[in-house]
Amino acid sequence: AGRCRPEQRRRTVPSILRELAEKRQLSEETVSLLQAQFSDLPRELHSWRQMADYSPEMRQFACLLHLYHIKAYDYLRKILPLPHPCSLTKQVFIHSFIHSECISSWLCNNEAAAGFSSDIFLRLQEKVERGDQAYRYCTLLVQDVSLQKQREWDPHTKQLAGFVDLGAGILDADEAPLASEAVILMAVGISSPWTAPLGYFFVNSTSGHFLAQLLRQAINKLNNIGVVVLAVTSGASACGAETARALGIRIDPRKIQCTFQHPPGSMHSVAYFFDVCHALLLIRNALQCLQKVEWLGDTVWWQHVVELAAWREQRVLEPCSPESGRAGSKGSYHLKVNPAALLFSEGVAEALEHFQKLGLASFQNCSGTVKFVRLLSSLCNVFYGRGPYGKEPLLAGNHTKISSLFDEAKSFFVNLTDSVGTYIIKSKRKLGFLSFLLNAESLKWLSSNCMCPEGTPSPHLHTHAFSLHPLEQFLRALQQACGSSGSPTCAVFQAAYHKLLASCSLAPGSLHSASPWDRSLSRRRELTLGSIRAQYHPAPARTLAPECPYSAGLLLPSSALSNALTDLSLHTQSLACTAGWVAEQLALDLQCEACLASLFEADESRLRCRTVLYIKKLGGVSLPSASVHHITSISEQVLNRCGKIGGASKKTKLWHLALEQKVFQELLGESPLFPTLTDHLFEGDLSINNHYTVLVKEITRCYLNIRTNPAPHLNLKYPCGRHRLKRLKGKHSSPSPLGSCQSS
Repeated sequence: AGRCRPEQRRRTVPSILRELAEKRQLSEETVSLLQAQFSDLPRELHSWRQMADYSPEMRQFACLLHLYHIKAYDYLRKILPLPHPCSLTKQVFIHSFIHSECISSWLCNNEAAAGFSSDIFLRLQEKVERGDQAYRYCTLLVQDVSLQKQREWDPHTKQLAGFVDLGAGILDADEAPLASEAVILMAVGISSPWTAPLGYFFVNSTSGHFLAQLLRQAINKLNNIGVVVLAVTSGASACGAETARALGIRIDPRKIQCTFQHPPGSMHSVAYFFDVCHALLLIRNALQCLQKVEWLGDTVWWQHVVELAAWREQRVLEPCSPESGRAGSKGSYHLKVNPAALLFSEGVAEALEHFQKLGLASFQNCSGTVKFVRLLSSLCNVFYGRGPYGKEPLLAGNHTKISSLFDEAKSFFVNLTDSVGTYIIKSKRKLGFLSFLLNAESLKWLSSNCMCPEGTPSPHLHTHAFSLHPLEQFLRALQQACGSSGSPTCAVFQAAYHKLLASCSLAPGSLHSASPWDRSLSRRRELTLGSIRAQYHPAPARTLAPECPYSAGLLLPSSALSNALTDLSLHTQSLACTAGWVAEQLALDLQCEACLASLFEADESRLRCRTVLYIKKLGGVSLPSASVHHITSISEQVLNRCGKIGGASKKTKLWHLALEQKVFQELLGESPLFPTLTDHLFEGDLSINNHYTVLVKEITRCYLNIRTNPAPHLNLKYPCGRHRLKRLKGKHSSPSPLGSCQSS
């Protein structure tokens, strides 16, 4: 390729670009952009003979053409001595006893500039060279985020910013489009939960062919430093499907090709996954649009899900039965559906069955819906590494069960039809179902072909590494660093990325969510019963609950006189009801099913499912769980010891933080709180901001805010409730606030 024939020497780069446009291998728009951006490129072919002498513009031209137009690049390589695609990202490390110098490749940059991060690859290589086997195998994740189009002047680089940048230089010609998206790549450990952000790329638009080229370059770079990529994960979207096809993946239910060769034609294969959460959203959309689907005599009805999600808290009579152990006539309870419950979960399946057993007309004949929900729940347990399969579902003992489950799912999905008999797997609503079939084949292939150096199947294959969750956690942290909820500009994105990269650790579990109060992804929230309820029954503007402790007359501002005149049992009941009101306020925003259920004192003797809750009530307020009541009790004790409440000098943020600190000090060393949330406590390698710890902090803050700022919580539309005080005082005389309260 380095020699040019006589007829080739007369050709110039602009003439070759025009030839490519005539052959429709390049669009006229692309040719115009290339000519405008690279107007100073050497025209004569002999100037391209020595790659070592390529100017930055020549390198940028080669990289751009390779990533966006691989066929045009291959055609040009027959004429010009352009580098082999693998060498575009080849990274060479020169070691000496004094220093280690990194000669970055054309698509690599130091610090946090666009392109592959040289520092991250160097750190990964060091871990591999030290013999750390946890860093030998990984999954490669890819996702794009939207950017705000804006041309800006960068005073540091003294260049215009906001344009397309693939790591080889900014395309800043007057005709060049502004960047509208950033593509982020991340490597995630398969046997150990480490994460490594590999780099980002500013683009005007993404296509499957572009992402496929970018992924191949990332795999090359990781292979060069000794890290083996076993799988690639993208979103279950049109672009994700195009990327899969561009890599050689075949998504056909009759014959699924779940792997692609890299390098092409080699013996090494890489599995492909679609993000499970994305696939579930597509299936939910399909069921919602079709309203019902059928499978070998069973019918799945969307209306069953709508009725369950729309269920409002109701006081329901329960017929007494010998099994219940309750003597006498009918009892009563408050039945509540947990809005944070995930649609495709075992809890929702049990809830549908339970409502059917209660004889509710809306839930009769829901066995098909239950079967559908339960099947998807079981599949999620495998791909998320939870439930009966544990964090490592590919252990030998689970192989038979998982294979049977995948066979059942395939039989189910390929036979699903709509109301007119059209197979869903062949309709426009097929991608979600095909995604699960592809993921199942990829997981089976990995379990059979993923071998350790010793030649034995790896016992440590964590399936959660095949989802986009780690990358989306990083993107939420990035959004918080950007300082706004909207799309950032290129300059803001770059500054935030630089900030995160500076504190990035490749240690397992080092990446934590930027918003610990809601670690659930936005797409995951769209799969909750609460999101479905909001679609059909939009909630009105939030107002103060009529049963606010103040409006009920239960909680009085602290003073020596009021404390002296208040009956101790009434004060105890008042505290319990205030804690219940705190639980109700926090439940409005919680997106975790387990956390929401843990806030209330629920009667688990009827049903242990967290999706359906039997809530005890007192004076219209839900009674809190023992843990919530204990936290508020400690908070009240701290307030009483601190003297005045609500004084002008006591309303500073520093004073509130001091109160919170005292409460936490009181709680330390006592019996564990929230016994049902033990798993949450150990999430994130003992992160200080996991669900468990943040729940304690939010309960404390909410209670202290109510007690120290009573005015905003007063609702004068409701009476002070003096008669209710008398009734409560006479009815609840026991000093135990939770043990003495009956279901009202």
